Amino acid sequence: MFSPVKLLIVSKTIFITGASSGIGKTTAIYFAERGWNVAATMRHPKNEKELIKYKTIKCYTLDVLEDKTIETAFDAAIRDFGQIDVLLNNAGYAALGPFEAADKSQIEKQFDTNVIGLMSVCHAFIPYFRKRKLGTIINVASVGGRITFPLYSLYHGTKWAVEGFSESLSFELKPFNIKVKIIEPGAIKTDFYDRSPDILKKEKLKAYDTYVDKTAANYLKAAASAPGPIIVAKTIWKAANSKNFKLRYAVGSGAPFILFLKRILPDAWFMGLVRRVLDRN
Repeated sequence: MFSPVKLLIVSKTIFITGASSGIGKTTAIYFAERGWNVAATMRHPKNEKELIKYKTIKCYTLDVLEDKTIETAFDAAIRDFGQIDVLLNNAGYAALGPFEAADKSQIEKQFDTNVIGLMSVCHAFIPYFRKRKLGTIINVASVGGRITFPLYSLYHGTKWAVEGFSESLSFELKPFNIKVKIIEPGAIKTDFYDRSPDILKKEKLKAYDTYVDKTAANYLKAAASAPGPIIVAKTIWKAANSKNFKLRYAVGSGAPFILFLKRILPDAWFMGLVRRVLDRN
């Protein structure tokens, strides 16, 4: 008589940057509740109270501006979970205001965080995925990585960079069976509009004040009626479990429709629609 064979089922692991709030935290919980291990990284894990309640979530210190923390968090996650199957690059923030009001340090910080930081994390993971000939890199960009709105020139610059980087990277990594996915959220109701923005202001520069006040008020109205981050977490789940090499996933607040209009309308018409929505009193 043969004894029954016991199958060893290894849970998959997702490594998330920017997991302290918003999309990152919601995604960590969503995956954990569905049986995945989660390496939830953030700058100050000692302050985290909610994620530590989950047995399959471990929190690690990671600042995308500090390469050493990326390396340390990666090593710790491998040690604790044995493997990493999906990398989710979610860390980022938005600078809001007229470009003229930005100083050099704000410009550099926006690009260092949203672009160079994301690239640094990818750079740390790619050799690991390549040797395994398996892995998925999911980069959170934005609808604002393919269209633009006023007062977000720096943010748009970074998200367009993420789009281009990710698309090119997908060609390079496909021969190694590494999938690259881009998540493109529209407006999502998180603390993005309260905590994240770096407000661009310049002393004695008053020329933009009326326009900024009106436009910012319309942004807040849009955010108030936006869906919550759970719809993005569900889209990330779909991308993480996809068997194909589909690149882009637009989600939330009519994002697919907005991108469709951008594709079919002349630039002047589309930009006119944006002005009409954001210039109204």
